[in-house]
Amino acid sequence: MKITVTTFLLILAYFTSFSQIATIKGRVYSQNEGGISHASIRLANSNIATLADNNGYFTLKKVPYGQYDLVVSSVEIETRSIKINVNQAQTEIPVVVKHQSLDLAEVNVVQKTEKREIETSGFAVNIIETKDIAQRNVQTNEMLDRTVGIRVRQNGGLGSAVNYNLNGMSGNSVRIFIDGISISTYGESFSLNSIPPALIERIEVYKGVIPAHLADDALGGAINVILKKGGMNNLSASVSYGSFNTFQTNFNASFREEKTGFTVKASGFHNYSNNDYEVWGKFVRNILPNGRYDYVRAKRFDDAYRSTGGQIQVGFTNVRWADQFMIGYNGSDDYKEIQHGTYMSIPYKGRFTESQAHVFSLNYIKKDFMTKGLEFNINGMYSQRAQLVVDTVKWNYNWYGQISIGLNGDPILRPSGAQQAAPTINHINRNVSTFRAGFNYDLNRNHRIVLNHIYYAIDRNEQDMMRSEVERTFIGTRNLVKNITSIAYELRAFDSKFKNNIFTKFYQQGIDRMDPVLTFVENQPITTENKTNSSKTATGYGIAMSYAIAPKYTILVSAEKAVRLPSENEVFGSPGENIVENFGIRPEVSYNLNVGLNGANFQVGKHKYSFTVSGFIRDTRDKITQRINPRLNDAVQTNPYENLGKTKAIGFESDFRYTYNNNLMVGLNMSKFNSVFNIRYDPNGREYDYYNKQLPNEPYWTANTNIQYSFKNILQKNTVLNLYYSFRFVERFYTTWLDIEDFRTPRQYIQDIGVSYAFPNNKFVITADAKNILDAQVYDNFAVQKPGRAFYLKLNYMLSKF
Repeated sequence: MKITVTTFLLILAYFTSFSQIATIKGRVYSQNEGGISHASIRLANSNIATLADNNGYFTLKKVPYGQYDLVVSSVEIETRSIKINVNQAQTEIPVVVKHQSLDLAEVNVVQKTEKREIETSGFAVNIIETKDIAQRNVQTNEMLDRTVGIRVRQNGGLGSAVNYNLNGMSGNSVRIFIDGISISTYGESFSLNSIPPALIERIEVYKGVIPAHLADDALGGAINVILKKGGMNNLSASVSYGSFNTFQTNFNASFREEKTGFTVKASGFHNYSNNDYEVWGKFVRNILPNGRYDYVRAKRFDDAYRSTGGQIQVGFTNVRWADQFMIGYNGSDDYKEIQHGTYMSIPYKGRFTESQAHVFSLNYIKKDFMTKGLEFNINGMYSQRAQLVVDTVKWNYNWYGQISIGLNGDPILRPSGAQQAAPTINHINRNVSTFRAGFNYDLNRNHRIVLNHIYYAIDRNEQDMMRSEVERTFIGTRNLVKNITSIAYELRAFDSKFKNNIFTKFYQQGIDRMDPVLTFVENQPITTENKTNSSKTATGYGIAMSYAIAPKYTILVSAEKAVRLPSENEVFGSPGENIVENFGIRPEVSYNLNVGLNGANFQVGKHKYSFTVSGFIRDTRDKITQRINPRLNDAVQTNPYENLGKTKAIGFESDFRYTYNNNLMVGLNMSKFNSVFNIRYDPNGREYDYYNKQLPNEPYWTANTNIQYSFKNILQKNTVLNLYYSFRFVERFYTTWLDIEDFRTPRQYIQDIGVSYAFPNNKFVITADAKNILDAQVYDNFAVQKPGRAFYLKLNYMLSKF
């Protein structure tokens, strides 16, 4: 490893030299309206161009010294050209423009935004931009939950376990990435909610078919979070407080020295919540001494959550030898009380988990690496993760937090001696190594070759301090190694109207398990090692195509044979999430198809709108899912993951977005699918009782409405007052295979409102949110109830150009 790092640094040093290049910064604004959003800024007779942000600010990087014509244009302003002389490392240029009245039918938009480029690449993908929502008291998972085709499944309030459902595929079938790196590397104490929207540039949501540059074994979809990379010196911070004693704060700072490109980035967060919200209804009941159910309305009493973390990166950006070279450290710590098992039927007290992670990273990106058109990127990460699961309380509790009483008036003991199975103080340690490297080579503007490889290895061991001293001297080990290689060819033809991406992926996984076995021979302890190992290989392939049948209409088709290898928790179990081991679980394979139509950039006067409609099929073999146990009142609620056989999901989704005069914004979306178990007989010829039934525990019909209205120059100039409203609908669904009404959630209608006020230049923003204003019952995985009505206040502050 040392030789590899030394060689890599010597190669970088060989390319290290500086040339006379500069950065141009500025702002496009009018005297009356302030900053002009999304104006196009380019240097005439060059390929250097950019778009202004929502407030008119822009940055042009890697500009060679010389004289240029700076051209600024937009559909709402008069085009302006300014002569500039670039002769220093950084140049500041304010651009004052005038509004004009245009016949919009005569305007031709010739340059697509990055969002539009991705959405018309052929893949079934949604792009979530955060610039308008980052100032609100909205978590990253909440943004995703309002996006078409996505259902965020959360087992309770802040900090509870989360998984994602994309068009009928859920759990580990949906992979989460941060800048292309699997989030699993960061450990249990780091999640998407650990990343505030203010730090995110955009979120790419791929459904069913996954591009080659995300070299992982995602089966049903991928969520790739792209963090902000801007080198502008800035500091931002936010703090919020609300219901259930929920406190959240974060900060983000970046510094770049223009002359040398030396860059430092730092961020941090802290979250806390009691999560003591009320729960009620048919899933919340106390069992009386005579065995009868007493349905109650009570607060969750042992569900607190705390997480703290930070990250620092040091290196160079936008220099001759590297677009980005950063060495980083990410540390996080969390504490989570566990209120119940899989279902809410039996509340717990005194069961909790703690997690820590230390992650070290090296990241290098360079365009035109050694030759023009070749982009090289490499990312290496090593993490040490520790988890502690504690469960030693022996009493049975009801939903009032009281010890349950039996018929004879005595306290009831848990049958296994703890809240969940046997008493435990279990230390779980993991060493995780991730290495990812890729090449993108542009043969010319119409042909590209992509090659990516990812290596992932995890070394895990457990030590339960509640075991006997003799047993503790023997530690079992669990090892998992995964290699995935992807190759793709990208084609553009017919003036980029036609785009084609064809790819193949190669998968390999090795698993080793060792359990020490203690036996006694003539009263002498003898230890042997019980070893088991397995190796799996597979191949996948796919294609994504798009064709612009008109400037505003694009047809999208994508298909893939996708493979997903079992994850660590599915194979080895996860005590903190009540998951037990299943070493024999098999990879799942899915044949996915998406067909859609994208219409965008429609504008009539002050009205703008866009839409997408699509249909999809997910035909899956050996689907990996958590075993469903219909016995809700079992004292021990631990379930393994298992292969379900053959399932098929067929559905459609639609998304519509409307804007009026850049003040009113309306978004409507809906997703519906039919996901059924598709095998009639088991291997012994017995007919399954649930053949052709909808898969339980999956919301199959969801809809969202989001409305925002902006009032400008309220109280003072250059201020914005925003009003928000959102509505979500979730159709009722069964939580077990049994068609019993007691096991089915009711329909869910969730409504949120909010208001924010941005002071001049957006340096200070105050936001108030009321969530679930009608206090509706909101359910998720296995009918676990989520928070009811809640209120939050958030303060944002940004300091730029220090």
